[in-house]
Amino acid sequence: MAIRVPIRNRKQSIRYWLFTALLLSLTAAKGDGDMGHRSMGSVGLDAGSQPDIGVYVGDRFFYSHANELKDKHGNSVPINGLDIESEANVVGTSGTYKLKEGPYLTAAIAVPYARVTTKANVPAIDIERLGLGDIFVEPLMIGWRQKHFDAVASYSFYAPTGQLNRNGLGQSQWAQQFSAGGTLFFDDERGWRLSALTSYNLYHKKTGVDATRGDSVQIQGGLGGKLSKFIDFGLVGYGLLQIANNEGSDVPSSLADYREKAFGLGPELGITIPMLRSKITARYEWDIEAVARPQGEVLVVSLSVLAWR
Repeated sequence: MAIRVPIRNRKQSIRYWLFTALLLSLTAAKGDGDMGHRSMGSVGLDAGSQPDIGVYVGDRFFYSHANELKDKHGNSVPINGLDIESEANVVGTSGTYKLKEGPYLTAAIAVPYARVTTKANVPAIDIERLGLGDIFVEPLMIGWRQKHFDAVASYSFYAPTGQLNRNGLGQSQWAQQFSAGGTLFFDDERGWRLSALTSYNLYHKKTGVDATRGDSVQIQGGLGGKLSKFIDFGLVGYGLLQIANNEGSDVPSSLADYREKAFGLGPELGITIPMLRSKITARYEWDIEAVARPQGEVLVVSLSVLAWR
């Protein structure tokens, strides 16, 4: 279904919408994973679990691809030769400490390096952004651990420090994230589990432009457990719902009421390597529904190492 605009403005509207969808919706250039979870698919089976005590260092590779763009009604926008790719490598560290007869306290920081590209034949578009992404900082996560249940709550923010040469609506912004979740364990070994983490993302005005992205709510998690002592496997998923309109004089009127929505599912595989005090995790998820954003798939591969206990 075509965007319902006059012929003379259709190309410009598609460019505006495509550029907005690419640089406002795809967040591979942000922090993600155990050190942030704004990117869809960046956390899974352990989304609501309390980390063990210690200092961790990690590296996470994030890749997403889409060749279809959905409008605000969930219909495909006719763009010939559309190809959107985003890659990010996120390096970070986190530390967890337990108060005596009190909760667990965790803090984290992560810095991503990202590449985001989009190409299309009609209209002719070739955009590439490469450089450091926005720094993620989690000054505090509070957690509780019981034999069969974990609970966590956290506050984090994203600082607009990215060097991706973005301009116009693609400018970065401060963003805050408030999260809460938990994990239910079905056995005494805390292997088989159901985990979920819900986050509220509050976006501030973009740098140097009068545009503010509407706030959103997301949920990520999964169901699975141990196939063996060192191997975890399960089904993971995500949901994203933008709950407010985009605002600002620089936001095209045709895009003001474009509210993102997305749901995705896929498998996760985790391998623990005791001698290296590390774990490798991979998950691959497909969008099963998308509204006002690209629809595609995402691959996330991460390495977490316990550096000090």
